[in-house]
Amino acid sequence: MFNKVSALSGIVVVTAMLSACTSNESYTVVVNQVSPTGVGAELGTVTVSEASGGGVQFTPNLYDLPPGEHGFRVHENPSCEPGSKNDLMLAALAAGGPLDDLPGLTVDDKGFSTVPVVAKNLKLTDLKGRSLVIHSGTAVIGNNTPEGVDSRIACGVFK
Repeated sequence: MFNKVSALSGIVVVTAMLSACTSNESYTVVVNQVSPTGVGAELGTVTVSEASGGGVQFTPNLYDLPPGEHGFRVHENPSCEPGSKNDLMLAALAAGGPLDDLPGLTVDDKGFSTVPVVAKNLKLTDLKGRSLVIHSGTAVIGNNTPEGVDSRIACGVFK
């Protein structure tokens, strides 16, 4: 005999299982100024979540950045500490090399960045244990130089 309570319980269990399969996970990455002497003042946060059309959405809520377009990249290591290369101290060198270019980060003339960008080729699972770095310029991966032409100016760690 059909039992309404059992049927309702079954629907609840199936709904719970489906909800568990879809990830609403997100990261909030605290971003700080970086320099060759270390990690400095907080500049805000970037919320990272699954994009509705696939990929990952990065939603900045940043301030006190230089106006203009900036390189915005995921780096291999979970550190924003400086490091030495060719006897020259460089900001956030402990972040390691870039793994992925993201669309450029736009900063308005008052130093705020709030426009979301989407990286279609990333997944949230790609980000844990990595860092998020903002560069002074817009050069693509491979064009960074130790002289700081496209230096790292801000950094946060995915935890």
